[in-house]
Amino acid sequence: MSSQSFSPGARLRSAWTAGPIALPGVFSPLVAKLAERIGFQAVYLSGGALSAGNGVPDIGLLTLTEFVAAAQLTAQATTLPLLCDADTGFGESLNVERTVRMFEAAGVAGIHLEDQEMPKRCGHLSGKSLVSPEEMAAKIRAAVAARRDPDFVIVARTDARGVTNFDDAVSRARLYLAAGADAIFPEALTGADEFAQFAKAVPCPLLANMTEFGKGPLLDVKTLGEMGYRMILFPLTAFRVAMRAAEETLRDLLQNGTQTESLSKMQTRAELYELLGYTGYEARDRAYFGG
Repeated sequence: MSSQSFSPGARLRSAWTAGPIALPGVFSPLVAKLAERIGFQAVYLSGGALSAGNGVPDIGLLTLTEFVAAAQLTAQATTLPLLCDADTGFGESLNVERTVRMFEAAGVAGIHLEDQEMPKRCGHLSGKSLVSPEEMAAKIRAAVAARRDPDFVIVARTDARGVTNFDDAVSRARLYLAAGADAIFPEALTGADEFAQFAKAVPCPLLANMTEFGKGPLLDVKTLGEMGYRMILFPLTAFRVAMRAAEETLRDLLQNGTQTESLSKMQTRAELYELLGYTGYEARDRAYFGG
């Protein structure tokens, strides 16, 4: 068996082939470690979470190098395959070549590219505009040509449902598959019926986005898997809960001048150190000094 059989992309493909998989959004490398500990089979780095965590909206403000730096740290923290949001590819087709090479070198399993024009928007907001299908197909061809590992996953996302119509989303998806995409991500479908109809119209590895407070229903992994979806994203689920917990804790601290009421909600020092493998670091450090 070749070494590429064990590549991150190969492991992601193997996971979705075995059955539908949930991909939780991990907004820090430590959360990726936690997801692996809990038992997830793959993880996801969301551009929306990455942008928000850096204090800016998801409108294409962060750069390729900022995305790749976060991806590399996350990939290094876990043995799970990591799928990454790569926005519009950070430019035209030649830029997409560099985008793929940098993400692949960072150790991720794959990326998804979307067919929006810049400045891009969150997929569940209005005001989006699309590049031509032919321009997006060229980006997909560039992405496929640029990857060194043929198992590195190229997912084509279409935002057409929220801009034009359902039929255009289907037409674009078929074109992107013909250009070499490994999977399709139809963004902002509006109901369970549309998810089912899309899966019938575009039979290939499909990705469903179960983001909260969006245009679509929150369907479970089993239901989507039965429709034909192989990967189900939960891009900001943990992020949103963590931010609400942080808000409540900070308000309590300001009001009471102490954190004692929050102690029962906290991960303990021992639990954190165990997750980090702290004792292993200490043991190696002592061994290097010979004592």
